[in-house]
Amino acid sequence: MVAAAEPEDWRDGAPDYHLTELTVPRERTTQHAPGSLEAIVEDLVRVFEMEISHKKDPATWVSLVAEHYRGRVNGGPWRNAEEFARIGSYNILIGDNPYYDAENETFESSHHIFHTAMPNGFFWEVLEVTAGPPNVTFRWRHWGNYDGPYREHQPTGELIEMFGATIARVSDDLRILELEHFYDNSTLLGPLAHGCPVTGSKS
Repeated sequence: MVAAAEPEDWRDGAPDYHLTELTVPRERTTQHAPGSLEAIVEDLVRVFEMEISHKKDPATWVSLVAEHYRGRVNGGPWRNAEEFARIGSYNILIGDNPYYDAENETFESSHHIFHTAMPNGFFWEVLEVTAGPPNVTFRWRHWGNYDGPYREHQPTGELIEMFGATIARVSDDLRILELEHFYDNSTLLGPLAHGCPVTGSKS
């Protein structure tokens, strides 16, 4: 998964994905044949997620065409590659919610919050590809265990799953030009905050 890069390209050194390699084959709900469109899409998005999290300069991202890339969630504002690198994927892709104030988090603080809450990983798989290039439409699943604290909320150890759909516009060489995601961010943030941002009680 770790795309080739120079040592200076990484924010804090090359990432370690041994948990993904161990956990995803065991816990995923779908199996895709090597070379299938589903497998290709899954690999491409995984590299994209790795690069925006760990490579500081969009010019070094091989998963997309940096000068043309834009992404958004649920019909919200479009963000370009520079904004993803500066603001952070968690802040852009999760956005504001009663349980999370993206406007007041930095790239670094957002990663700390979610890596603390899910220290054993937050994994991702493609469930189904319903349309092929150049406008690739697919459904996906994110999952992980709530094993660490989320702000003042204590972990429950429960499995948290989040489902969504994405439309990806890609170039002829299958690099990402545009990503448009659709999902309910409360399916992640609600369980982390124990259901209520004010009282901390289950809704």
